[in-house]
Amino acid sequence: MTFDARNGTRGARQPGGLLLKLANKLTMGKIRRKAGSLLILTTVGRKSGEERQSPLRWFPDPSGWLIVASAGGGSANPAWYYNLKANPDKVKVQIGEETAAVTAEQLHGEDYAAAWQLITGTAEQFAGYQQKTDREIPVIRLTRA
Repeated sequence: MTFDARNGTRGARQPGGLLLKLANKLTMGKIRRKAGSLLILTTVGRKSGEERQSPLRWFPDPSGWLIVASAGGGSANPAWYYNLKANPDKVKVQIGEETAAVTAEQLHGEDYAAAWQLITGTAEQFAGYQQKTDREIPVIRLTRA
């Protein structure tokens, strides 16, 4: 389980602070009522040690779920990526009313290529995010713990 994605030098501008927290809170309320293609990822903060929640698009995988650390094509990986890197075994996902403990693994090589093809074939915007940045956007596999 190697989490080794580096930040890039260019990318889309990301909202931050209060605006992002408010948008995430509203989105998570919708996810809890109606799961669809979004999940709530709960990680443990690498610095704070506190639980952090992020609403994310997910994709099916034979072993569980795939998520993408795209940050909308930003130059930096999202904070939740670094939380996973620090605590890959302290992760939960919630889809609708179901919550499951999971283990996170960053994909590489052929696994990454196959997952990226599935993701961009299903949700074209992720290919656009990759064009905005010079970092390789990480794909993470979540499997039940």
